[in-house]
Amino acid sequence: MRRFVAHCAFGAVALVCGVATSYQAWHLVQSHRVNAIVADAQAERSDADFPQARFARALALAQSGKTEDALKLYKSLALDSAPELRLAALFNTGNLYMRDARRYGPDEAFKSVPLVELAKQAYRDLLSRHAEDWDARYNLERALWMVPEVEQGGGDDSDVQSKEQRVTSNIRGEPVDLP
Repeated sequence: MRRFVAHCAFGAVALVCGVATSYQAWHLVQSHRVNAIVADAQAERSDADFPQARFARALALAQSGKTEDALKLYKSLALDSAPELRLAALFNTGNLYMRDARRYGPDEAFKSVPLVELAKQAYRDLLSRHAEDWDARYNLERALWMVPEVEQGGGDDSDVQSKEQRVTSNIRGEPVDLP
């Protein structure tokens, strides 16, 4: 009887180890597949099953200058992917808008304002989900430097403190606190 129990226990342990090994092997195959697709991100095809592959495709599109296609992919990733990819997609979306805005010179500065506003919104969305992202804070500060916020108020300037904050936040050359 003892021998039978020992054999059953050994069989159960072997079965559990076999299931765990199969599970890890399946993950390894999936990882190799994702890595192959990410490495082949320059190709025109993109595998919709893997968000990492879509992210790599968006990155390749952005680097090749196809910003509209890259923005579409980044926006879809920002809506329906893992939290890490969602944050990275928001950050890269803001960066793409900022790069597009910087292409316009001082003579065409009015064209860059909507792009900077979109970049600020992307950085704010990222910071609302992950407030400790200092790169996004820095980029938001740069965007605010390029296009300062226009405060909407009722015209009541009796609040001296808010008036002082408005003045110091718009002075160039003065250090501005990070958001």
